[in-house]
Amino acid sequence: MKKVNLLGPLFGFALMAAASVYADPDPNFHIYLAFGQSNMEGQGTIETQDKTVDPRFQMLSTIDNFNGRALGTWNDAIPPLANKHGGLGPTDYFGRTLVEKLDPQIRVGVVVVAIAGCSIVAFDSPMDQGYLNDQAGWFKDIVKDYGGDPYKRLVDMAKKAKEDGVIKGIIFHQGETDEGDGDWPGKVKKVYDRLVKDVGLEEDIPFFAGEVPYQGSSKGTNNNIRKLPDQSKNFYLVSAEGLNDLDMMRIHFSSQGYRDFGKRYAEKVMEVLGDKLKPVATSTPESSDSPASSSSEAPASSGAESSSSAGPADGSSSSAQSPESSAVADATSSSEGSDAIRAVQAKGVSIGRAVVSDRAIQVPVNLDRASRVNVAVYSVLGKQVMSMDAMFSAGENTVNLETSKLPVGNYLISVQAGSARSTARIDIAR
Repeated sequence: MKKVNLLGPLFGFALMAAASVYADPDPNFHIYLAFGQSNMEGQGTIETQDKTVDPRFQMLSTIDNFNGRALGTWNDAIPPLANKHGGLGPTDYFGRTLVEKLDPQIRVGVVVVAIAGCSIVAFDSPMDQGYLNDQAGWFKDIVKDYGGDPYKRLVDMAKKAKEDGVIKGIIFHQGETDEGDGDWPGKVKKVYDRLVKDVGLEEDIPFFAGEVPYQGSSKGTNNNIRKLPDQSKNFYLVSAEGLNDLDMMRIHFSSQGYRDFGKRYAEKVMEVLGDKLKPVATSTPESSDSPASSSSEAPASSGAESSSSAGPADGSSSSAQSPESSAVADATSSSEGSDAIRAVQAKGVSIGRAVVSDRAIQVPVNLDRASRVNVAVYSVLGKQVMSMDAMFSAGENTVNLETSKLPVGNYLISVQAGSARSTARIDIAR
């Protein structure tokens, strides 16, 4: 039996640190920046229905060690999304509605920075220390969690998010604290202009501002909010009409109000962006049947769950199929346990049961003649983090994929040998 270790010279380039083989940003990963004060932070009670989410909807943690999430990492968008002081907010059902309504190839990510009770000046940079010193302890706590500069944290995380996808828009909910400030609309425009420049966004990126409750104690704020479209052709309003189920202070929406308001944000985004939200055809390294994303499937629990493909590629999902449809049409597959990908056989090629451990993945490959074998590992966001492409000799072979340099998390592995191909979701845990 021939064993091939990806750390050997044959695969020297393939298993360097994951960062060395990152792919380009995924045009089908749509990202939105979200910022504001308490209603954007979310003040709704998080209920059972809110605790599960389609993994196509992700949040980039803007705070370190937040509900077990590390700063700058993508996670399933389970609330709270802004910070430890927040609850259910409009961003939650904004993202959920988009992944429900858009093409299944589209994934949605949000980057949320919000501070309850803040003025728009909290998004100046550097933050005015005199302003900060006048605030309550809990307010200073939130600012500290954002590195002492909420605007800079938003910019830094937005730049990081751009490495993975495309920023499509900005959603905004703030103004209650500045209700009496007639200059507020212009101040918001200045923050927008600075954000566009500092993050490197398109100059026409849309900005969606939500109204406050019509029957709430801060209803006068809407006088300012409704002036925002006068500041820029890129500014749009999201109506709060009819959302009158409020909290006891009559400032914040109820949990159901946040769900409905989030849907309104999403509907407005879909109305404004239209065809710009359709999926873009993409190509992946080595062959067109490499998976573009694993996030349209359920997240892995332990070991690996799998799917094997046999038929023409259509590019519609992460388990894209082999272009050699005639060769694979008679292939058979069988699942052999939760810690293995499915075995696949087709015309003298057998990809065996793959064993997953915390340090390595071993994939048996049996060939009736010398053939090229391709292996690729993708992150949950569809970014290729490892790959190999090499000739294997006839007979029994084992690909030993060393994974110690991969961060803990969910991944997709794709193995292609001749006309046979198998893919699997795997969980790296230590």
